Amino acid sequence: MATQPAPTKFSTIWNMSFGFLGIQFGWGLQMANMSAIYEYLGAKPDQIPILWLAAPLTGLIVQPIIGHMSDRTWSPRFGRRRPYFLVGALLSSFALILMPNSSTLWMAAGLLWILDASINISMEPFRAFVADLLPQSQRTRGFAMQSFFIGIGAVVASALPWMMTNWFGVSGGAASGAIPTTVKLSFYIGSAAFLGAVLYTVLTTAETPPADLAAFEAEKQRSAGIAHGFAEIVKAVRAMPDTMRELALVQVCTWLGLFCMWLYFGPAVATNVFGAPDPTSPLYQKGIEWAGVCFGAYSLVCFIVAFLLPPLAHKTSRKVTHAACLLAGSAGLLSVSVISNPNWLLLSMVGVGIAWASTLSMPYAILAGSIPAAKTGVYMGIFNFFIVIPEIVASLGFGWVMNHLLDNNRMAAVIAGGVFMALAALLMARVKDRAEAAA
Repeated sequence: MATQPAPTKFSTIWNMSFGFLGIQFGWGLQMANMSAIYEYLGAKPDQIPILWLAAPLTGLIVQPIIGHMSDRTWSPRFGRRRPYFLVGALLSSFALILMPNSSTLWMAAGLLWILDASINISMEPFRAFVADLLPQSQRTRGFAMQSFFIGIGAVVASALPWMMTNWFGVSGGAASGAIPTTVKLSFYIGSAAFLGAVLYTVLTTAETPPADLAAFEAEKQRSAGIAHGFAEIVKAVRAMPDTMRELALVQVCTWLGLFCMWLYFGPAVATNVFGAPDPTSPLYQKGIEWAGVCFGAYSLVCFIVAFLLPPLAHKTSRKVTHAACLLAGSAGLLSVSVISNPNWLLLSMVGVGIAWASTLSMPYAILAGSIPAAKTGVYMGIFNFFIVIPEIVASLGFGWVMNHLLDNNRMAAVIAGGVFMALAALLMARVKDRAEAAA
């Protein structure tokens, strides 16, 4: 009878996941503030989607390439995934410092391309990191721990401008067309947090070498070259496991819903709930800051729920758990449309936080048991296609929808996000979690 490996210690799972705290500082600041930054610099609501194109397009290009490269990397000193964590963190921290100093709309859009590409360099190998270091029985816990740190990072990052104004008395005022001081300071703090958290994981977590190092090196030499690397990615797409194909539509609808929220929730709160007539109004800044608090609230729920997901999935199934969480997120977004008191938005964010915690862990836990161990990095990158392709479609086409179908109503876009998330929950019925069934 085969000997079962000893369970990985809690402290090891903590250390290997800690870097996601920093990564989420970058994402959290971006998600809560970029649409407002664009509107501060003169963008109209129907221009917002195309200006966000950097986020999904860089993910589409960077993640599978970095995944393939990290699968083929090994250094006795630096490991397999950690070099990519560190390079991405250094570039992201630099971009976070520059972003709030943008003087024009297109400068901000260009810096978003740099920031998103850099974040993706760090983020993709972190998904593979968990599958590398944890046995199948602990992967749900590992991805849930990532959700925990994502939640903590996003709570602080999203609420930082509001905290600067209300806790530390920093003046948020700025001239028309300028980015407020509170936003600038928040991005500077995020830069330091990103680099510091990733460094902690790099310095505290060792990686294990390939089981057969000679065979690993021989395969790397055999498959060297850009053309071969591209061919390997195409081959992996064609050989995609059935579970991954079934999860694809779920991911497409989930991330369309989330993208609608990230693009328009802040401006919708400022204009529809706070009643700001335009971005130069003091009510607009108050609304954006409160929307950041709401983003922090759903992230707070996320890191609490992250600890509850593994036992819930054990008692039911990962499939049922994820579907129920997505329905909670749909209800949260749909409820925003009937709220006039800003405080009640925090209750809506409870549902969004539940869905967010599950989205960051359950699909990856389901996927990890269905892909070849030697191809974990590239398949995690390919799985990202089902996040970024719908976002690219939305970036290119949702501006037309806003202008011609939704009358530039930001709240209508948030409602559309809730509808997409409900559809994702329904599509979970066709997913088969083969690894869980075989356990």
